[in-house]
Order: sequence, then C-alpha cells, then structure tokens
Amino acid sequence: MARKNVKNQQAEFTGPLGEDYRTLRARTLKINRALHKAYPDAHVPLHFSNPLELMIATILSAQCTDAKVNEVTGKLFRKYRSAKDWARVPRARLEKEIRPTGFYRNKAKAIRESTQDLVERFGGRVPDTLDELVTLRGIGRKSANVVIAHAFGGDGIIVDTHFIRLSRRMGMTAELDPVKIESDLMRLLPRKHWSGFSLMMTWHGRVTCYARKPECEDCPVNRHCPARESLGEITWDVKRKKKPAK
Repeated sequence: MARKNVKNQQAEFTGPLGEDYRTLRARTLKINRALHKAYPDAHVPLHFSNPLELMIATILSAQCTDAKVNEVTGKLFRKYRSAKDWARVPRARLEKEIRPTGFYRNKAKAIRESTQDLVERFGGRVPDTLDELVTLRGIGRKSANVVIAHAFGGDGIIVDTHFIRLSRRMGMTAELDPVKIESDLMRLLPRKHWSGFSLMMTWHGRVTCYARKPECEDCPVNRHCPARESLGEITWDVKRKKKPAK
C-alpha cells in the first residue's frame, strides 16, 4: 500500500517547469553529478572538533561570515568545552564574547537555552537524530541537519539562503518555505546524496551562482539549468497540476 501511494504521488507530481517526476529527478541527478565533478574538495568551512562545537558554530553563523565565526570560536572553544560550560556562562559575558558575529543577544539566548536543554534532557550529549535536535530551544531544522550531516555523518537536506536561491533558480522547486523545499528535494534525490548535494549547492552559490550577476557562462551546471538564458532570473511560470474536482 505504501509503495502504491508513493507511485501515485510521483504520477501526480509536476515540477515548476511542467516536468514530470522522472524528468525532473533525472535532471536533478545530472546537476548533482556536475557539482561533484566541479567541487571535489567542497568542505564545511566552519571549524569544529565535535558535535557540540558544530552546533554552537552553526548558531553563530546566522548572518555572519564563516571567517568571523571561526575567529570567535577559536578562542571560545578553548574556554568552554562542555554543554554545562556553555549553559552556565552569564548571559552578559557571552553576549560580549560573541558580539562580533552580530545579533549577539538572540544568539547568546539560543546558545544558553539549547545547551541547558542538552544538560537537563540529554546528559550534556548532542543527540544524533533530527526529531531530538529540533526539540532543543534555539535549534531549527537547518541547524539540526548541519549537525546530523557533518558531525554525525548522517543524511540531511540543509536549506540555507544559497540552497533556497539555487534550487528555485534551477527549477527544482517553486517553494519559498524551507521545510517545503526540503521536502521537494528529498523526493528528487536518493537519501545518500542529501548531505553532499546540500554542501555543494551552498558552495556553488558562494563561488559561482551569486544572488546578483551569477557567472552563468562559466557555470558547471548551465547545461541543466533553465536560468542560463536569463542570467539567473526566474522567468518561467510555475506549473502544477490541479487537483481533480470532486
């Protein structure tokens, strides 16, 4: 029954360009292969040595450059080594220490609350499942998937600003909501590719597929991208099959 439902969902699926499920999945896999070839050395730019450090660095990375985050955490990771250390640091002191990353009040709150949850509910250990990670205060799906993919070697679609822009520009999804984008791409890609594809999409967005003036002529995936002719502009109409009238 479950397999039949999946087939029915695929049959009813229509991508933003009017492609059926098989066609869009095939094109997405071609993009995945092209990105692998173009960025064989793509890596997580945040510095960390354990899941807790990556969780903290991910919180600090919001609206901040990776270089600045690494500069700040280089000192803090030597000072605070456990979830209990982070949970106990006075709010005013933490805000001062992370101020260079911006939005320091919200970030300090997220760090203190999430690590307090770790101490109180998980014995100071960072959980390795999405369902558990998103129960931590201050941790959303994107941050949780970063930790799962790059601290635990698991599978997760990481929907950051680059991923949102590129997945829409490449005609893989018409959605704007990160959760819906994640769901669309989970259907199009085999699970084993989720983490690597997310990393390479972000990498590609940083070095080639810019928000303004993307380098479409030199893009390694331009053969498979509908925005190549419009230099990154989304000019097509969103086409989705209407549900049959009851």
